Amino acid sequence: MKVILSQEVSSLGSIGDIVNVRNGYARNYLLPRGLASVANESNKASLEHHQRVLGRRREKALAASKALAAQIEKTSVTVTKQVGEDEKIFGSVTSAELEALLKAEGLDVSKKDITILEEIKKVGVYQAQVKLHSEVVAKFKVWVVAQQ
Repeated sequence: MKVILSQEVSSLGSIGDIVNVRNGYARNYLLPRGLASVANESNKASLEHHQRVLGRRREKALAASKALAAQIEKTSVTVTKQVGEDEKIFGSVTSAELEALLKAEGLDVSKKDITILEEIKKVGVYQAQVKLHSEVVAKFKVWVVAQQ
């Protein structure tokens, strides 16, 4: 029996895939749990429509991510920390601090998406990146300065 997956099933495929499964597996497991629907003509037409709508949404999200990435790459943030000997800072710079600094610049990003590329232990200039989309990554500079 051919079915259209409406949710990701690890052993079969992802959302929207048309797969051929045994009749009992489809009737007793996939269909009652809402994991799939029968691959008839009306469901195929519905799937094609949903894929077009999702494609447009993905394109809009990608364009918005690219625009935000361009703004982020123009930005550099300054972190002020207490320093000790040899310009070593007390503590470290975290992604939560960088999130707050980027929000102060008017850029809305999540701390989960921020990656600090190298350990920040001294005063200087460092790189960090933000993953905005599966295809879009923006890098920005982090200036670490001594507290006066």
